[in-house]
Amino acid sequence: VQLQASGGGLVHTGGSLRLSCSASGNIFSINDMGWYRQAPGKQRELVATITTGGTTNYADSVKGRFTISRDNAKNTVYLQMNSLTPEDTAVYYCYAAIKPDRFGNISHYWGQGTEVTVSS
Repeated sequence: VQLQASGGGLVHTGGSLRLSCSASGNIFSINDMGWYRQAPGKQRELVATITTGGTTNYADSVKGRFTISRDNAKNTVYLQMNSLTPEDTAVYYCYAAIKPDRFGNISHYWGQGTEVTVSS
């Protein structure tokens, strides 16, 4: 199983970016998907999660600015980020809770990270 993230880049304060993360490989089913981020010198923190049914959860710092969504047919999760500030600068990591086959256990898989830089 592989998760491939994309969409990061450099943007000015107030700008927007859309991150994507697609899962591929041996996938029987995907439960929760989501995004974490790690800023320089800080611990990795939760940004947003989404269940198979579409229930979402957000960190307080991004509520009202970020929107997580998923396309179950494409095994893809998205993160629309609006009104970005320099405090959003970080490497963003996607994850997915995946059952690789009918009888296997659910494991968490991580993408390689995509860098988001917001300039003031």
